[in-house]
Amino acid sequence: MTSIAFPDPMSADTSGTPSDETLGSGPVADDVVDSGAARPGDGAPEVPVDVARRSVPGLSPSRANDFLQCPLLFRLRVIDRLPEPPSAAAARGTLVHAVLERLFDLPAGNRTRAAVVELIPGAWEALHTEQPAYLDLFDAEEQWDAWFASARDLLDTYFTLEDPNRLQPREREVFVRTQLEGGPQLRGIIDRLDVAPDGAVRVVDYKTGRSPRAGYESTALFQMRFYAYVLWRERGVLPTLLQLEYLGDGRIVRHAPSEPEMVTFESRVRSIWAGIEDSARSGDWRPRPSKLCDWCSFKAICPAFGGAPPAMAEGAVEAAIGVAPEVSAAPVTP
Repeated sequence: MTSIAFPDPMSADTSGTPSDETLGSGPVADDVVDSGAARPGDGAPEVPVDVARRSVPGLSPSRANDFLQCPLLFRLRVIDRLPEPPSAAAARGTLVHAVLERLFDLPAGNRTRAAVVELIPGAWEALHTEQPAYLDLFDAEEQWDAWFASARDLLDTYFTLEDPNRLQPREREVFVRTQLEGGPQLRGIIDRLDVAPDGAVRVVDYKTGRSPRAGYESTALFQMRFYAYVLWRERGVLPTLLQLEYLGDGRIVRHAPSEPEMVTFESRVRSIWAGIEDSARSGDWRPRPSKLCDWCSFKAICPAFGGAPPAMAEGAVEAAIGVAPEVSAAPVTP
C-alpha cells in the first residue's frame, strides 16, 4: 500500500486569524455510545435498568466536552439517553463525512470533484435509510436544494486543502478504545489515519464548521489529543501530527503531540472523570447556562429556562458511570 509523506504540498496556510467556528455545524466523529443500553423513549423507563447487561462505563471526547459545558447536558445524553431530533447542520456533516470516506474507495486518479458529486446520492440513500428522521428535516423542495448545495460547497472546499489522489489512507473511520486504569474506557472514531514511509502517523479529522479563532483551538485539540493518547496507549505509537481540516472556511489546524503532553492529558481526563463521578454520587447535575443553550435540544426541560428534566431510572447512574449515588438525586437547579 502506498503511504503518504508529510507535509502535503497543497496544505492550507493557517498563519492568519481564522473565523469563529460555527456552532452546531456538524457531528463529532467520535460520538459513540458511552454505555450499552438502548435509548429509551420520552421519559424514564418504567423498569429498573439491568446493570449487568450494560457495557463498561466509557467516555468519548464529545461527552467529556458535554460535561465541561453543562453537567445536565451530560446527564441527559449519557444517563437518561434522551433522543434528540437531528439538526440540518449535523445531518449535513454526517453526509459530508460519508462521502469523503467513500471517496477513498475510488482508485487514485479518479478522486475528483465530479466523482464526489456522483457519490452524494448513494451516501444520502444509505444515511436516511439508517436514520429515517433525516427525511423530515425540510418540507420545501427549495430548502432541500439549498441544503444539498451547501454540502457540495463543503466538499468542494475539501479539494482546496489536499489532493486526495496523492493520498492512500491506512485506515478510515477507525474505532479506537483503551481502558484507563481506575477510570473509564476511552473510545472514539477517527476519520482517517495516514502513515508515511518512515512510519510517521497522522490523525486527520474533518470538520464541517469554521475554524476557531486564534487562541481558541483548545476544545478542538482536546478531541485530537484524546485520539493521540488512545493510539499511544493501545498501539505504542504516538502520532506525529494531528490535523483538523475545516471545510467551513478552508483552513487547517495542526498540532504535533509529545509524550509529556500525553501524560498531562491523562491527568486532565482523570480530572474530568472524577468530576463526573462526584456528580454521579451526589446527584448534582445542575445546568451551566451559556450562549450555547440556544442550540441545545433539551432547553425546554432545563430548569435554567423554567423546565424540568425527567426522573432518572433506577440503576441508570451506576450503569452509565459505574458508581452508585450516595444520596437521592439532588434537585436540579440553575
